[in-house]
Amino acid sequence: MIITPKLAAVLLTVLLFNLNFFIVARNANAEDLAKPELGFRAPKQQNSTNPLAAKDDKGDKATTSEPETPESSNLILRAKLNKDGPDINDGLTWRIYSPLIGLDNKLPLIATASGGSAHFTLQPGTYFVNVTFGHANLTRRVNIQKNHPVSDAMILDAGGLQMNATMPKGKINEKRLFFEIYKDDDENEQQSLVLADVKPNMVVRLNAGMYHIVSKYGSANAIMRTDVKVESGKITQVTVLQHAAQITLKLVRQAGGEALADTSWSISNDSGDIIGEMAGAYASLVLAEGDYVAVAKNKDVIYQKEFSVETGKDQEIEVPAEPQANEDADAPMD
Repeated sequence: MIITPKLAAVLLTVLLFNLNFFIVARNANAEDLAKPELGFRAPKQQNSTNPLAAKDDKGDKATTSEPETPESSNLILRAKLNKDGPDINDGLTWRIYSPLIGLDNKLPLIATASGGSAHFTLQPGTYFVNVTFGHANLTRRVNIQKNHPVSDAMILDAGGLQMNATMPKGKINEKRLFFEIYKDDDENEQQSLVLADVKPNMVVRLNAGMYHIVSKYGSANAIMRTDVKVESGKITQVTVLQHAAQITLKLVRQAGGEALADTSWSISNDSGDIIGEMAGAYASLVLAEGDYVAVAKNKDVIYQKEFSVETGKDQEIEVPAEPQANEDADAPMD
């Protein structure tokens, strides 16, 4: 076969296109691995009432596009929290996908960008555009025509959620406080987890709508729940009321004595349900208000003590090392 100059130019163009697509896909995968779950920064914008948009003087970041050809067109994208809000200038992640499913049964990733507004150079065709802002996201189909630039504003309809907890009396140890966010699944009539281990006062960016909030104080049974509506363009603040206290248990031979090491603990509520199990000289945990029984095992001997927890009243409870007068005293603990 005779390779003419024109045929050689066509083959070179195809080769460069495939090489560029491989590099784009590889860079996109690396970005997915490094992407933080949350990156909220305090608002810095001027002349703006948008509490979630932050000013970014560095412009777009890590933009990749298809190779430019005489038929390619520019796609310019920007995003807003709501229709009347200003453009979001930072914290966005853009992804462009081909609508044709690949060999891995996934839509091929064509290009990515992060920051504020995004500029892409694409060949004529149909694409899916996805933009994320924290845990808020939106996907839209766009059509690119030959030599016909497209500019589009995507309305995320999103806001922020900031959570904390308090008690009627006493002070909460925020180091032991965290939250979970759930969203109703309309198709399965179930709640799907959006984000876990959220620290107090962290702002989580979400699509507007109803969410179920779970407040956990410690890792035992101090759990409170509430529903909240996230409004577009606003930071919704939620304060959950907890009824609990921090309790520290220790096994002692005499009042005020040193805690005995090598002790296994089991704490049950007044219904007999085991709330927590641990080992060590001290058993420290947060418990909801109520009545409990602490069972301690040391050197194959079992000791126990009943105690009560009052909201906000942190306390250290001593369990006397006096064998219980019952036939099950020597029974092993599970």
